[in-house]
Amino acid sequence: MATPPEFDAAAAHRYFAAHCFNSAWPLIDKAERTPEEETQLLALGHASLWHWTQRADCTDKSLSVGHWMLSRIYSVLREPAGARRYAESCLRMSGRPLVEPFYLAFAHEAVARAAALREDWATVSTSLRAARELAEQVADPANRKLLLDDLSTVRAGA
Repeated sequence: MATPPEFDAAAAHRYFAAHCFNSAWPLIDKAERTPEEETQLLALGHASLWHWTQRADCTDKSLSVGHWMLSRIYSVLREPAGARRYAESCLRMSGRPLVEPFYLAFAHEAVARAAALREDWATVSTSLRAARELAEQVADPANRKLLLDDLSTVRAGA
């Protein structure tokens, strides 16, 4: 049996959930990544989600965000199966009670982005429409703009 650590594991999970999430963004935003950076990006996304699942304050909203990020990571790495898998799990998490429309809209964005990788234009169109309808329910203007700006980056068809 493993010896308990000499540090506060709950604090470590709080730190690494956020640290891995935030550390992934520069790699997501890079136009080109080395194979090593792609491996690092995947590891950061999975680590962030795992650390969230270990937190006592983990909510459906936190899980939605973690699954959304993994879908985005797989999308930027042009891996349709992973993008779809995490987009669909994000959609499930985001459809649960108490998860605000903002997160459900981003789940539809993830589904659309993953579908675009597969050139499934019907799903892209349906998902973008659902996300835009939900955007109307987002009260915070800054969050609504963030969402709509992100939706505008999804490839909508051939």
